[in-house]
Amino acid sequence: MATDNNTHIDKEGYQIDTLTNERLIQDHSYDGIQELDNDLPPWWKWLFYLTIIFAIIYSVRLFVFHADDLVQAREYEIVVNARAQENPEEANFEVVLLTSPTDLAAGKETWTKICSACHLMDGGGLVGPNMTDNFWVHGNTVADLYRIVSDGVIEKGMIPYKSQLSDKARLEVVSYILTDLVGTTPATPKAAEGNEH
Repeated sequence: MATDNNTHIDKEGYQIDTLTNERLIQDHSYDGIQELDNDLPPWWKWLFYLTIIFAIIYSVRLFVFHADDLVQAREYEIVVNARAQENPEEANFEVVLLTSPTDLAAGKETWTKICSACHLMDGGGLVGPNMTDNFWVHGNTVADLYRIVSDGVIEKGMIPYKSQLSDKARLEVVSYILTDLVGTTPATPKAAEGNEH
C-alpha cells in the first residue's frame, strides 16, 4: 500500500522510503519531512554501555570500598605528607616571635620592599593602618599578624602574601613589626584605627 509518491508500507506496518529502501519512523512527519528509523551505530552503543559499566565500577569503588585514590581528602593528606617529607623544616614550622638580628634584618628588608608602600617606611600608615601605635584592626599577636600577612584583608586592599613570601619571610616581617616598629614615633602618623591592645 502506498502512502505518497516516495513511500510505501511494508508487512510490519512501517513506511518504507522507495528511494533508499529504508524504514521511516511511524506517524512522524513534520512539515512534510519524515525521518528514517535507523538503528544507532554499534560504536555509539558500545560507548554508551562502557560509560554505564565505568559508572558502576567507579561508584562501587568510591562508596562501597572507599578507594583512597578517589577520595580528595585522602589525596590531600598524601600530598601534604609528601611535602612534609621533602621539607621537614616547613612541617615543624612554628609561629613565634623571632628576635635574632638576622631575622629582624630580613624582616626589615621585606618591609622596605613590600609593606612600606602602604604603611610607609616608618610604619606611620598611608593606605594601610599605622603600625607603630597600640591600636590594631585585626589583632596584635604574632599569630594574628601572621594570618593577616598570609591571607590578606581583601576588603581593605591588602593582598595575601602566602604565595609570594615563604613562611619564614612572613614571620620575619611580622617579628620586625612587633619588635622594631611598635612603640616608635613616625613622622606623620595616621589616626588610630581599631581597638587598643
